[in-house]
Amino acid sequence: MQSDEDQIRQLVATWMSATSAGDVETVMDLMADDVVFLTPGRAPMSKANFRAAAEAQAGASGPKIDGRSEILEVQVAGEWAFARAHLTVAVTPPGGAAPTVRTGPVLSVFRKEQGRWLLARDANMLVVQKMDPA
Repeated sequence: MQSDEDQIRQLVATWMSATSAGDVETVMDLMADDVVFLTPGRAPMSKANFRAAAEAQAGASGPKIDGRSEILEVQVAGEWAFARAHLTVAVTPPGGAAPTVRTGPVLSVFRKEQGRWLLARDANMLVVQKMDPA
């Protein structure tokens, strides 16, 4: 049996691989119904808003999204947990344009519901990485 920390690490790994594969349903299944996403300069985003944005980008005509999450810390306290990570996400538009790379810290809060960990809150502070001129 996996520890709570291992289950949370697996949730993050599943999220990253499903995002890369464009598997919106798997990503949605990893979230609590009342999930809230916080990002710089934008209003908080709900699960419905997240779904709409993800579905708009899914499919062959959408961008390719690749990411890497380096989990730095996981703390579990009963039915709640948080993970602090460093995230890098590259979004490559269709047609071969150069990717936009965002990177930065993320603080994710998880809640255990019916024996299963789900993402409940996510504060991501990603900023566009400046590319060195070639």
